[in-house]
Amino acid sequence: MTDHPIRYFASDEAVRRVASGLLDRSLPKEEWTHEAHLAACTCLLAEHPDFEPERDLPGTIARYNKSKGGVNDATQGYHETITQFSIAAVRAHLAQDGEGRLVDRVNRLLASERGRRDYPLRFYSKALLFSPEARLGQVEPDVLPLAEV
Repeated sequence: MTDHPIRYFASDEAVRRVASGLLDRSLPKEEWTHEAHLAACTCLLAEHPDFEPERDLPGTIARYNKSKGGVNDATQGYHETITQFSIAAVRAHLAQDGEGRLVDRVNRLLASERGRRDYPLRFYSKALLFSPEARLGQVEPDVLPLAEV
């Protein structure tokens, strides 16, 4: 994966706008970035106790993708393993750094190792992570165990 500058959030409201835009599918497609994925997950975990990300996020993202003209199949769109891995990474981050304003928690996550775009590749080989099996269903890592997230 190539390096990109981190796109930090300016306010709690900006983070909440991403989460609500994902839920109601109003977020512009170009704003559904790596950072937006992590921010939405953080907001949903921190502020939406009835939303169970492991259960609810897959369908939410798939519906969002479809609403923006995307396709969810074995080669594009929703990716189950990356989503479930990211939820685990956000949960681990919040367990260690769960205090303060929402925007600060999100921005600290984005600046951390867990927030890196290539963080899943510490746990999965590229071949496995980008396989149709990993996109369509959750697969166990082949490099490091998930317990180390």
